[in-house]
Amino acid sequence: MTVFKYSGRSKTGGLRKGTIQAVNKNAAIVKLREQGINPRQVEESKSIFHKDLNIGSSVKNQDFVIYCRQFATLIRAGISIVEATNILARQSTSKALKRALESVEEDVRTGSAFSQAVAKHPKIFPDLFINMMKSGEATGNIDETLERLANTFEKQFRIKKKVQSTLTYPAILLVITIVVVFFLLIYIVPTFVATFEDMGAELPLITVVTVAISNWLTKFWWIVLALVLAVVVGFNMFYKSNKKFHYMVHYTLLRLPVFGPLLQKSAISRLTRTLSSLFSSAVPILHAITISQRVSGNPVISEVMVQARESLEKGHTLTEPLAKSWLFPPLVTSMTKIGESTGSLDYMLEKIADFYEEEVDRAVDTLKSLIEPMMILFLAIIVGFIVAAIMLPMFSLYEQM
Repeated sequence: MTVFKYSGRSKTGGLRKGTIQAVNKNAAIVKLREQGINPRQVEESKSIFHKDLNIGSSVKNQDFVIYCRQFATLIRAGISIVEATNILARQSTSKALKRALESVEEDVRTGSAFSQAVAKHPKIFPDLFINMMKSGEATGNIDETLERLANTFEKQFRIKKKVQSTLTYPAILLVITIVVVFFLLIYIVPTFVATFEDMGAELPLITVVTVAISNWLTKFWWIVLALVLAVVVGFNMFYKSNKKFHYMVHYTLLRLPVFGPLLQKSAISRLTRTLSSLFSSAVPILHAITISQRVSGNPVISEVMVQARESLEKGHTLTEPLAKSWLFPPLVTSMTKIGESTGSLDYMLEKIADFYEEEVDRAVDTLKSLIEPMMILFLAIIVGFIVAAIMLPMFSLYEQM
């Protein structure tokens, strides 16, 4: 619950100040009046001691999917939205979702529409959920809308995790390789160099190069560390603040030789799944395009959605801007065109999403089977080079003895 600071008068006229916990401001005022306090001022406490500490995402995707499915089951069983929200708030294991649902329940009890109540918590309920629920309220198909939302979020999260795991694996191996190389160059190589110098051994070129790199790193390792930190911090700042840089990063990733096609298929499946869910829930097409643009998570996709909206506003089809973009293969544009001409666009988009989700699954399995031996070979070559630089002078010394 939220903590509110208040000041007011008691029944005897005495000044009262303090804090009170409540779902929202109206609930806090009701509680104070029940305690015999006539509040003059009630505001949310800004103190850090009254704030909940959230690390990472506010609500886990798994918790949100379970919430959608349980909500759909309760609505289908004839339980009102208010009572269903109350039940789900009490049994939720996510503190952030629990607090949001308590606030939503209070707002709905006071006459607000459910979609308006959840819109007050954008960190908990995404745009897709809010707008599809608004449509579900208008059509009376809230239970079907919730099931569709659960399926959409579940499939999007599964694809996202698969792609992330594929990209993370080589990154981790690369970091391990760098750490091992630095350890060998800074701690192991200098030990052997001192031995070689004492024995007057003639060093081969590979050893001379390795020793030179080792000496430089031993003296100036802090420069390397500072450069890495500067690059990471600078990249992060530009990525968040500069729209052109943000766009170029995503554009470059989509154009990469190996991982680009995987990211492209993942982006297409996410977009078409979102559009299909919105169209199936009777969300107007222009509004659906705007929502998809906001929730796409990719500025390259967002740019195409802006062009799609402009095309539709001019009376053209959705297919035209997709066909002009390099991002969408002929399969997507062909099936979209058929969907528009037959009036089954939501069904066609769902089939496109299904197809590319399967493509992502196959691509991930293939890449994982190729990346592991390639990265192990890369690690072996780098470490082998350093080991060879150490062992060759030792063999020379052994021959001289």
